[in-house]
Amino acid sequence: MAEDWFRETLHPELQAGIRMDHLIYRGQTEFQSVLIFDNALLGRVLILDDVVQTTARDEFIYHEMLAHVPLFSLDAPREVLIIGGGDGGCLEEVLKHPVDRVTMIELDRQVVDLAQAHLGMICGAAFDDPRTELRIEDGAKFLAETNRRFDLIIIDSTDPIGPGVVLFNPEFYANCRRCLLPTGILATQNGVPFIQAEELTASATAFKDLFKYPRFCFAAVPTYMGGVMAFGCASDSTDAGAIPLETLRARQQQLALDLSYYSAEVHLGAFAMPPYLQALMP
Repeated sequence: MAEDWFRETLHPELQAGIRMDHLIYRGQTEFQSVLIFDNALLGRVLILDDVVQTTARDEFIYHEMLAHVPLFSLDAPREVLIIGGGDGGCLEEVLKHPVDRVTMIELDRQVVDLAQAHLGMICGAAFDDPRTELRIEDGAKFLAETNRRFDLIIIDSTDPIGPGVVLFNPEFYANCRRCLLPTGILATQNGVPFIQAEELTASATAFKDLFKYPRFCFAAVPTYMGGVMAFGCASDSTDAGAIPLETLRARQQQLALDLSYYSAEVHLGAFAMPPYLQALMP
């Protein structure tokens, strides 16, 4: 019997393949196609619109960087907003902190349902935590209309295709800034700049116009093809790349978190930017 492979062609010049050892789910929601399967090396794999979203083997790198870099940059954050993140991995990481509430805005209810049914190794019991406020609606519309303010807004989006397009434009980022508390941070995922340079440049341009500290950090997530992934960490009052090492160590030790990628040293080192990435900055 021939082996069954998923092949990602997000970039027309490159193709990546993951063997589908056991199919868990294949279907179409109102907004996107969904594929979930197991791979002997990567464990459970989630695909949306034919693009790899996360795998059980390496999700910890992406989700720990997206959540803990901004959270440990803040002193006692209480109100967190996550836009996207239907797999629940980012939500689970945020809930490791003593926050009062995490409001999660996800457009696609079926992705959340599938995550709870099939991605427990990624989301854990995050959706059942009493501090979780799950809202199924348009995140961009919510930010444009809400009067609430947050210590941290995390944009855990897909790439700027399909439903994720609106989460990368300057108007959206301006609404994010409006909804932040004075000390707040906006955290974003900005693609793999070796291949998706325009994503980083566009976000950096918008951040430079909106924030005093438009910072980016980087981490390599093996199943995201093309090198390091960029994470935005923008704020008017907090330079996430310049928090004293001892402050970061003390905050992490106080919570006694058992993390697999994030550390105080990794936090600061991740903001070092090689020349080829510096050249993408406006």
